[in-house]
Amino acid sequence: MGKMKRARELFNEMGPNKTIVSWTALISGYTKIGCYSDALGVFMEMQKLGIEFDEICVVSVLPVCAQLGAFEIGKWIHIYSEKKGFLKSSICVCNAIIEMYAKCGCIDIALKLFHQMTKKDVISWSTMISGLAHNGEACKAIELFRDMERSKVKPNGITLLGLLSACVHGGFWSEGLSFFESMTRDYHLDIEIEHYGCVVDLLGRSGRLDQALETIRKMPMKPNSKIWGSLLSCCKVHGNLEVANVAMEHLLELEPSDVGNYVLISNVFADNGRWESVSNVRKLITNSNMKKIPGCSLVEESS
Repeated sequence: MGKMKRARELFNEMGPNKTIVSWTALISGYTKIGCYSDALGVFMEMQKLGIEFDEICVVSVLPVCAQLGAFEIGKWIHIYSEKKGFLKSSICVCNAIIEMYAKCGCIDIALKLFHQMTKKDVISWSTMISGLAHNGEACKAIELFRDMERSKVKPNGITLLGLLSACVHGGFWSEGLSFFESMTRDYHLDIEIEHYGCVVDLLGRSGRLDQALETIRKMPMKPNSKIWGSLLSCCKVHGNLEVANVAMEHLLELEPSDVGNYVLISNVFADNGRWESVSNVRKLITNSNMKKIPGCSLVEESS
């Protein structure tokens, strides 16, 4: 953040010598560190000064609209891009617009734009598959992947992540495992920790907790707290105290000061009638002076 503050100072010192490249660089800088409101503020400042933006600026600012749910601004950028011919000249612009609509919940508009594209790359397909998955359209996401295969477009890791996500949301554990195994075998994809996280979540939600634990143990990289937390949440839903104990041990080893983990563990014990254990966990929280973040709660849901 300190470097970004200095970048802003240098940007301000440029005075009237700023170009569209300068503005876009500042927007991208804020976006990369998650300062989406600042990034959007820079873009709005551009508009007040009447500065026209290009395709690169569009691709930089649309993810900001998606993250903030700034639908009206994103829609206005879409209309502007269409008038300027960006949709015909740049696949990247089309992909960014589709992602923006999908993340803002306008999946039908995103799908319509996707089908209107004359040229699609792997990012186009992956973005649309992920968008359908996160909007609860698991079957359509899987169907679109089949279309992608028929179109002879080679999937990548993001495609697999979107597909696994669709299977998680749809409760299709068998199909998810099949996709995971076939895509790693047929396309030799580099499997990242996020993919394993989806598989663990997929198995855990379906109640296959022993299989989920076995998957974690066979991972080629060290499981993170997110994966152990996901498994623990699934243990709470399905009442599996044996696997929960294993997940607890690893989770507390990785994040011993995160009070949210202790609250979740306490809830697992409570659901299984282990009231003495609940009391011990709560005493531990009190004695360690850990405080739960106000306004936050743990909610588990089964598919």
